[in-house]
Amino acid sequence: MTMHQQMKFSGGVIHRLLMRELHHEGPTYEMQFLLGNHSVRFYKVEFYLITGLRFGVVLDVTRYEAVENGRRERYFGGIDEVSFEELRVFLTRGEFKEMYNVVKLYLIYMLNWILIGVDERFKIPVWQFRLVEDLDAFP
Repeated sequence: MTMHQQMKFSGGVIHRLLMRELHHEGPTYEMQFLLGNHSVRFYKVEFYLITGLRFGVVLDVTRYEAVENGRRERYFGGIDEVSFEELRVFLTRGEFKEMYNVVKLYLIYMLNWILIGVDERFKIPVWQFRLVEDLDAFP
């Protein structure tokens, strides 16, 4: 078994690395992080190859229109404040009308659990439900 086959994705490691990003005046194609007492630099393409996280124009998803009969409306009655815990419990029950819906809801779950690192009381912003309706824009 090669080393690449033995490696596993660790969202916690990526989250901790992103929390240590340094904002700098250097080239825009470069990212800097403070690890211990050392400043570490990656080209964005290297960071992408390691993490799989894409770079590009940040979309203003707060202006996305609500999708008629979208995931929030179908599964949570259209309420504005769905907690992370409510989403987790719903996904655990496995009561889905279409399997494609579970993929979109899990994307919201993974965004908050792995990349953002929220606790169970966190209220999922409405724009995240709107964002998963456009998977090309999803991070």
